[in-house]
Amino acid sequence: MGAGITQRAARIFALSSAIRGGRVLGLGLGLALAWALSGCDAQREARLQPGQATEQEVLREFGTPVTIQVRPDGLRRLEFSAQPEGSTNHVATIGTDGRLVQLRQLLQPESFAQIRPGMTVEQVREQLGPPALKEAYALKKEEVWDWRWQDGPTRRIFRVTFDFDGRVLSAAAMDDPRDLYR
Repeated sequence: MGAGITQRAARIFALSSAIRGGRVLGLGLGLALAWALSGCDAQREARLQPGQATEQEVLREFGTPVTIQVRPDGLRRLEFSAQPEGSTNHVATIGTDGRLVQLRQLLQPESFAQIRPGMTVEQVREQLGPPALKEAYALKKEEVWDWRWQDGPTRRIFRVTFDFDGRVLSAAAMDDPRDLYR
C-alpha cells in the first residue's frame, strides 16, 4: 500500500490544487479523478512480476481480497474488486510455492466478448469477478448484474441479464448513465 497510496494522494492533491476558484463541472472533476487513479493500477501491476512476486507482495499492493479460492491443484485465486464505484476487478493466481503465477484485470473487452447466452451465473462470476450491482426483476423473472469499467477516458457499464434459472439471456456494454446528463 504505502508508496502507491502516497503517489495517488499526490496526484489527487495536484489536481485539486489546479482547480481555480473551486468551480469545476462535475464531469470534468470526475474524469480528472479517474485519470489520476487509473495510473495506480498500472503501477501496482508493473511491480508484481509473475514467478518473482510473493503472495504477501500481492496483498501489500492490492489489500484484502474479496474472495480466496483454493483450487484442487493447490493454486489459490485471490480476487480484488474496486466495485461498486471503481472500474477494476483483478484476480491473482498464487502457485503452491507462494509466488504469483498470473495477475489479470478482468474488466476488459476481451473478457466481455466471452460472455454468451446460456452461460451460468458461476461461469460469468469466474470470468468477470464480483459485480457492482445486482437487481432482480420478479415480474420479468430476470436478474441484472452490472460491472463498472473504464474504456480509455470513458466510464462504461457491462450488463448481463440472467433468467431466474441463473443462465445468461443477454449481455451488452453501454455508457455509464451517471455521465449522460452532466
